[in-house]
Amino acid sequence: MKQFSWYLLLFAWIVSLIATLGSLFFSEVMGFPPCTMCWYQRICMYPLVLILLIGLIRKESSSLVYAAPLLIVGWFWSFYHTLLIFEVIKEDMTPCSIGVPCSTKFINWFGFIDIPLLALVAFTIIATLSVLIYREEKQ
Repeated sequence: MKQFSWYLLLFAWIVSLIATLGSLFFSEVMGFPPCTMCWYQRICMYPLVLILLIGLIRKESSSLVYAAPLLIVGWFWSFYHTLLIFEVIKEDMTPCSIGVPCSTKFINWFGFIDIPLLALVAFTIIATLSVLIYREEKQ
């Protein structure tokens, strides 16, 4: 693995770690109960911490092959959830029929930043870094 690719993978791992710790902070410390779609996004984000860490330790970009499906599914869930929060999608088109409504806004930083948008940004950064690593290693 090239040195530059390793640094990109390190940055991707840091983003996944911050996203994981952030979601745990919001639910366990702040007491915000996650909705169903938040759980789906967590299911995709949490394993990325371990998968990317293994790639870092072994200095292998092949770990991205295992991360890719989680990134794709997690990105689409967070994109869908963000559209719901911004009221582009109607509330009745969500899997949140029991428990916390998926349209609940627990945070509202700067008038538009909420938890699903933070997840979308994290998945986007990690996916972009993964593509950059793939291109760097392919050369």
